[in-house]
Amino acid sequence: MTDRTGRRSAAVWGAGGWVVGVLGVLVALPPAARDRLPDRLATHWDASGGPDSSMPFWAATFVPALIWVAMAAVVVLVQWRARGSAGGAAPGWVGATLGFGGVTLLGAQASIVRANLDNADWREAGSVTGWVVATLAAAVAVGATALWAGHRSRVTVPPPAGPTMEIPEGQRFVWLSRASSPWLHGMAAVTGIVSVAASVTAVGGLTGTEAALLAGPLALATVVVLACASVQARVSEKGLDVAFGPLGWPARRWAADGIASARVETRTAAQVGGWGYRLSGLGTTVMLRSGECLVIRTAQGKDFAVSVDDAERGAALLNSLIGQHSRG
Repeated sequence: MTDRTGRRSAAVWGAGGWVVGVLGVLVALPPAARDRLPDRLATHWDASGGPDSSMPFWAATFVPALIWVAMAAVVVLVQWRARGSAGGAAPGWVGATLGFGGVTLLGAQASIVRANLDNADWREAGSVTGWVVATLAAAVAVGATALWAGHRSRVTVPPPAGPTMEIPEGQRFVWLSRASSPWLHGMAAVTGIVSVAASVTAVGGLTGTEAALLAGPLALATVVVLACASVQARVSEKGLDVAFGPLGWPARRWAADGIASARVETRTAAQVGGWGYRLSGLGTTVMLRSGECLVIRTAQGKDFAVSVDDAERGAALLNSLIGQHSRG
């Protein structure tokens, strides 16, 4: 599997998991509180914060879900029609749309359930103004982050020209390679969906503080796993940069004069103790798929390896740069 194919596969699985997870929470939330809700639910509020419109219980349950399905279908259709263009749809457009739309609908559904909870009539529903403002702020943050991450992943750097690593005087070469793990992306999607579900049920008033306390560690686990699920390695005249996750943060950097040598090794997850960021007798390894790894030995005698494609060319270029610095 090529790096580009792996990243595309991880993105598809991640988006699919998000769509299914949001759909499940939207449909399940009102029935989970059915005994505490009136037959009609307040679904619209006037400028003063009072309810002025309602829907039957079944409509309040399924209309947001139908809106979400329609939104996801439009995203899929647009992406499918753009597949033949250079790079497909606009960078980050899919993630930003699904992220903003999903958070908005989840927040709205949770706010509606919470406002109608334990009321005999929909006209007694409380205000949702504060929850709406918080939901929109969260949706904008998620959408902007997805847009930034998508744009960053589209930045490409030409590979070195020619099969050799001889660097002509006055010219600069840059090597760039990425790798991702669909399995780690899937794990992050699962913990993320559970965290969102726990948060939504807490906001909706269906659970106590236990669910809110559970959402925090799960959200942290999602961020950590997502940061370990993809990596980008870049060799330039400055040395080696290894950036993690969709946002390229955190990152590790080694100046060329701080690296003793670079080589290629074939490593497996069993050799380094598992997947992700691993510490073992072989040193530090960022293991996203078994196979060739770019391995550097620092000036302090420590090894750092990252599993990326085209590692041989990256190592050759890095060794050339190390030689230039040593001669300089």
